[in-house]
Amino acid sequence: MNKDTQEYYVLKERAVPEVLLKVVEAKRLLDTEKALSVGDAVDRVGISRSSFYKYKDDIFRFHDNTRGTTITLTFDMDDEPGLLSDVLKIIADFGGNILTIHQSIPINGVAGLTISIQVLETTGDVSEMIDRMEKQKGVHHVRISAKE
Repeated sequence: MNKDTQEYYVLKERAVPEVLLKVVEAKRLLDTEKALSVGDAVDRVGISRSSFYKYKDDIFRFHDNTRGTTITLTFDMDDEPGLLSDVLKIIADFGGNILTIHQSIPINGVAGLTISIQVLETTGDVSEMIDRMEKQKGVHHVRISAKE
């Protein structure tokens, strides 16, 4: 990787080391004023100040960095009446603005779906939205394929 460029990765929470999750929690405590100082925040979550300062600018919840962007989700879904409508309702419930939808012709009862969503200031937590989609019966393998 070139030092002048940055690469971003999207990981599920279970793949993130505990220290990084604690940094995110410490930042949340500071943002919500439940901790009045960095020292108080790191004591509450159980990490050192040096760990906090080392990672604080490099780790954040996905939702916190999506406002005003467009995300593209790809996934497979069973070819069942009403399932696409259910997925679109989840997006509507979270206040996402659907820009494009592309569904492939189903093969062996499964269709590929790509949806581009504009994330607005009023859009709910994108991570929760994706989680709800993944839990929808008939939806498989939700992936974030692009973020602009």
